[in-house]
Amino acid sequence: MAVEQWPVQGVPANPRAWLVSAGRFKTIDRLRREARFAKQGEQLVAEAAAALPSGLDSEDVPDDRLRLIFTCCHPALSPEIQTALTLRTICGLTTEEISRAFLVPLAAMAQRLVRAKAKIRRAGIPYEVPPAEHLAERLDSVLTVIYLVFTEGYSATSGDTLIRRELCTEAIRLARVLVELLPAEREARALLALMLLHDARRDARMTPGGEIVLLEEQDRSRWDSGCIEEGSALIEAVLREGRAGYYALQAAIAALHSRAASATATDWPQIAALYGLLLRFHPSPVIELNHAVAVAMVDGPEQGLRRLEALEARGVLRGYHLLPAAKADLLRRSGKPAEAAECYAQALGWVTHEVERRFLEKRLAEALSATSR
Repeated sequence: MAVEQWPVQGVPANPRAWLVSAGRFKTIDRLRREARFAKQGEQLVAEAAAALPSGLDSEDVPDDRLRLIFTCCHPALSPEIQTALTLRTICGLTTEEISRAFLVPLAAMAQRLVRAKAKIRRAGIPYEVPPAEHLAERLDSVLTVIYLVFTEGYSATSGDTLIRRELCTEAIRLARVLVELLPAEREARALLALMLLHDARRDARMTPGGEIVLLEEQDRSRWDSGCIEEGSALIEAVLREGRAGYYALQAAIAALHSRAASATATDWPQIAALYGLLLRFHPSPVIELNHAVAVAMVDGPEQGLRRLEALEARGVLRGYHLLPAAKADLLRRSGKPAEAAECYAQALGWVTHEVERRFLEKRLAEALSATSR
């Protein structure tokens, strides 16, 4: 805040007191936001429960919020709509946050939600907690809901901080309940492992001033060793049991990052191979982007750039700021600052979070400075 305000308003008479006061107010704002989420969550559960038919106190699903997530993930709806409606109705995410998760325009997601609610009313789709023997058929959508709640917490769509701790904590809690409920479901355990391994890096991802610290620059002594040990044990057990699914492959990648003593010690060939498997069995543009970056770390930035340019040409990630940001980083590594600056500028045009915006502005300034030398 001082970096933004002091150049405009001037340095206060007592800078130390100003910083202490600003820090106190920022902490209070964060605590209030977390309290609002907790209260909002209770209200959402109560309102959703009141709107549903009676007889939903099934003992097969012991947690109120998880019970309602299973209830809303009705197989009569498409998987995407099941997930989107549940995120909006039960988990309290905004339509903007949901549209970002699905990489679709805000207006399009809003229309889908309206049409889905109309379909439920017209068809008289019953909302009821499925019995234990039918929980598994809704599991994929439930896992997606929990994962997207965590994803919004891990990298927020908007706000004054990139990490929404309350969302990460709630997603991990729900996953723990789910694993206890369905201990034989490997993908449920894999998702818990994935979130624990990512969440272990939380405290090292930001500077005390709230700026982004990239993975390769993080102080690994600040990573939560307990979360890493638990997540690693979970994913190792899952991988020993058979073929790895979507979350298991991602958790295996996260475990490789977590085990590396330093950025240079990271097993990038294995990570690239795992992303290759993800791309083969669970293709998506975002996985394709991550695979390209991993390939660049193994075979050099030019190889990654070729893949990113092919992805860019298809237009499937238009508006997704991490694509031009990744391309800019590889151009920077290739010694092409002018081209990197163009890509950073493009990413700035698409970014929605202020913390990420400041990071990209810093990178753009560095690229422009390198160009002028």
